[in-house]
Amino acid sequence: MSGHSYFSNQSQRFSSSATNQSPAHTTSSNGNGGSIGTNGPSASETIARPTRQMSRSRLSLSVATEKDGNGRISPASELPRSVHPLRSTWVFWYRQQRGGKVVNYEEGIKQIGFFSSVENFWALWTHLSPPSTLQATTDYIVFHDDVKRPVWEDPYNRDGGKWIIRLKKGIADRLWEDLVLAVVGDQFDDQDRVCGCVLSVRSQEDIMSVWHQDESDSAAKERIKETIKRCLSLGSKTVMEYKTNNDSLHDKSSFRTIGAEKVEQPI
Repeated sequence: MSGHSYFSNQSQRFSSSATNQSPAHTTSSNGNGGSIGTNGPSASETIARPTRQMSRSRLSLSVATEKDGNGRISPASELPRSVHPLRSTWVFWYRQQRGGKVVNYEEGIKQIGFFSSVENFWALWTHLSPPSTLQATTDYIVFHDDVKRPVWEDPYNRDGGKWIIRLKKGIADRLWEDLVLAVVGDQFDDQDRVCGCVLSVRSQEDIMSVWHQDESDSAAKERIKETIKRCLSLGSKTVMEYKTNNDSLHDKSSFRTIGAEKVEQPI
């Protein structure tokens, strides 16, 4: 096989014709569980994925090509289909609040699908509308399947917290893809503590957050923060807000903070 790895420095982003009204055009996706990264396939192994429009990024699940017995490169469509399992199973959810109607957060969450292989991830991802096309008050949520409901009260989340990044409008498409690839692709040293990630599309800004377990472990919390910065190529002076899920339970807000690290303006 060619020398591509699952993760590369050039992402090939999907073109999308999705509309503002529909965050997804598919309702299910599945696959086989397994591992990727440290205990996964070697760096020489590659996979096929759909044709994509090229643009810059830090991380991506890579495209496969393969040489036949005569040294010729086979098109992806001619390669035998195989499954490249991820270390864990992940569930994709969304929530959309329409108009001025206030809906209980948990009641408004809908499951789009789940994936546990590289192929199933891309099969689902190709059918999702990019963040830039979503109406305000829409959330995309990707959580480990140990999390039964992606809410503060879930036992898997309750004692944890989240790192929060506020984005200017217009840049979430690239950074959200990079963040999801980092979370599901085992890019964190403390991967077992990572619960998932959330994108919240709002009228004046877009907000990304990475949820993790055990907010009392300060060292792990800082490592997760630094990994987010590295995977998103954020500058060293980028301000990231932190909030515990217990604080969210008390003030009924994911992003309104009690402390010194509140971000007053989008980065």
